[in-house]
This record gives sequence, C-alpha cells and structure tokens, in this order.
Amino acid sequence: MTDISRRSLLIAGAASAAAFGLPHIANAQGAAGRVVVIGGGFGGATAARYIKLFSPETDVVLVERDATYITCPFSNYVLGGIRDINSITHRRDPLRQRYGVRLVRGEATSVDTNARSVKLKDGTSLPYDRLVVAPGIELNYAGVAGYSEQAANTTMPHAWKAGTQTTLLRRQLEAMPDGGTVIVAPPANPFRCPPGPYERVSMIAWYLKTKKPKSKILVLDAKDAFSKQGLFMAGWESQYPGMVTWVAGKDGGKVESVDPKGMTVTAGFGKEKGAVINVIPPQTAGKIALDAGLAEANGWCAVDPASFASRKAQNVYVLGDASIAGAMPKSGTAANSQAKVVAANIVSSLRGTPAPATVFHNTCYSLVTPDYGISVTGTYRPGPQGVAEVPNSGGVSPARADAAVRKAEADHTLGWYAGIIADTFG
Repeated sequence: MTDISRRSLLIAGAASAAAFGLPHIANAQGAAGRVVVIGGGFGGATAARYIKLFSPETDVVLVERDATYITCPFSNYVLGGIRDINSITHRRDPLRQRYGVRLVRGEATSVDTNARSVKLKDGTSLPYDRLVVAPGIELNYAGVAGYSEQAANTTMPHAWKAGTQTTLLRRQLEAMPDGGTVIVAPPANPFRCPPGPYERVSMIAWYLKTKKPKSKILVLDAKDAFSKQGLFMAGWESQYPGMVTWVAGKDGGKVESVDPKGMTVTAGFGKEKGAVINVIPPQTAGKIALDAGLAEANGWCAVDPASFASRKAQNVYVLGDASIAGAMPKSGTAANSQAKVVAANIVSSLRGTPAPATVFHNTCYSLVTPDYGISVTGTYRPGPQGVAEVPNSGGVSPARADAAVRKAEADHTLGWYAGIIADTFG
C-alpha cells in the first residue's frame, strides 16, 4: 500500500470516532469508582469523554482552569490570516450535557498519591480511584538566556500556548514595516508539535507574501534536522523563493541569548536584529505533573507503553504532551489516541477485566499555503523500548506531487480538524 493511500484510509473517516482508534473492551458489570482528570485539552477531554462512553456509571470529574480551549493546531493559521481566534476556540459543555462528565473550573495545585486526592487552588479536595494527568507543557523561559515570561508577554512572544500569545504575535506581524525581518527560533527536541515551528514559518511567509512581500524570515534552529524537512523546504522554495532562510544548529543556528529591549538574538554565528522575534523556549511536562513528582529528571513523565500508567505512582495515568511516549510525537492526534487507550485501561482495571490490546495512531497535517498541504501518519504499538512505530504503517506526503494532490491534502487538513474537535469534545 502506498503512503498516499494509507493516508486516504485515515482521512476518509476523519469525522468519526473510529478514525481516531477506538479500543475494544470486554463487556462486564459496570465499573465503580471515581476518575479525576486534570487538564481539558485533546488528551484530558478525550479521556473523560471515552471513560463515560465505555462506562456511563463511572463518576468522571474533569478539572480545568480555563472556560474555553483554544487549540494550538490551527493557531498558525491565525498568524497567516486565514483563520480567526474565535474559530479555534471551543467550549467543553458537551462533555457535561451529552456524556455526564462533571466539569470543575479550577486549578489543580497538588496530588497526594497515597491518599488518592487532588487539591485545587481554592482548597477543594477531590478524591479519586484513578487519576488522569494531562496538563500539557510548561515553558522553560530560563532555557534561553535573557528570555523571560515578561519578555514573552511584551516583545518576544512564544505563541506556543494558543490564545493571547497568538494574537500578540499576529499584531506584531501586522505592525511590522514591509522589508522587516521575522526571526523564528525553534527549540531542541523534544517539544510540543515537531512540525509546528515550520508550519508557522510557512504561514507567516504566506502573510508576508500577500501583505509585505519585501520582508524576510530567518529561522535560527537549535536542531540539525526537523519533521517533514524536505517537504517544508521544497514548499518554501517553490512558494516563497528567497524569503525564508533556515540555519541549522551545526551551522551556528542555535540561539544562545536574546535581548528583548534591543530586539536582537545572539546565535552561534553572531547577532541578528529582528522586527518581530518569535522565541519558542525549551519545554517540560506541565507544572502539576512536576509538582506531583510524576516526571523524570529530564522533565517528562515516564509511562508504561501499553497503558500510559505512570512509572512513578500507582493508579495514575499521564498522557499527551507531558508523557514520554517513545517514538510518538507530542501532537493533538497522539494525545487523542493515547486517551482512548487510557480510558479503556481504566475501565478495565475498575471492572477487573483484562486490558484491551494497545494500538496508537498519529496524523500531523501542515499547510505551506492555504492550498498546499503536507502530512505524516503512523501507527504505534508498545515495545520493549517503549512505544514504537509499526514498520510500513504510515509515511509522509510524496516529495513530488502536483498542485491537485497538495490541494487535496490542504482540504484533508480541514477535515482532520473538524473530526478531532468532534471526537474530543463531543
């Protein structure tokens, strides 16, 4: 089977739950107990929904600080001017209205794994029988000398958590004079959404091409290679000739320090001034995972590759960007897929029935222009060294494809987004 036909099979059912991998669990008496889920993004919301689907009688409590969820997927399209922030903002009310998930607006501040209790910022304690931790990422501002949260909020946005950061970066692009230089500084691996910085470069290039064509983009990378590199670079060359320059880490591209007041960055090869500077700092698992002692020394949470049960605490599961998931990238589809496995394993454990067979899926779409899409897909299973990709289970878009194929993949990108939003929030 060719790579493109494999992708077509995944795409064909994108609007249905089955397209994102639905585990089969054994029929048995209803599962007792309470499950608390921390974090209402692609991982946490999917886990909450599917636990209720598998076991409606289980009490599921979803703890989330924010009333709405602004997705990182498609946030780059806000920067490119082909989406607005409202179109990527979603509410979690269907989880309560349709499935009976109890939504608790609050911030989890600590976890007592011995007492099986989560404490919230307002002092509330939530006991649990099983706990799902899906907090996303924490940004390590100190990982770039001279950078800080204040700098991110004023002069050098990271925009790696969608919302106000996205709109700030968009306003800076709009205010930039034609002929200015945009600097994008991606971090070293691992980090949330490996193709994300390069799709961002593409979408900024689209905006500049259509509004400020004399401008340039300089990508100062901490890495020597990146996801879908050949596809992105071919797209930049054909769609934005002469506009984008990428500098690998081995060639001095790694940013060593920044000066927010002077709007400069210092990389291995020297100092550069930018009209707009997008610094994407190193990352770790979300703060609650760190505070609960669920992370390893590297800042990420090790899990059992078959169930995503924590290696650090019993009756606790960690999924999504916060986890170490072997070969799986930190993506929305990966979190969604992991959440279903976690949901099935939790319900099976509460029922005392065997856990289902484990399989994970991932799909990452990216736009080079609004009509030029590329993608990568893969299927994964647990292995002796962690989660491993199944050989020949996926692939990337063809290196040489005509405009019709690129347009079809751009259309599939829209279908993927609609499908995963419906599958996550109901």
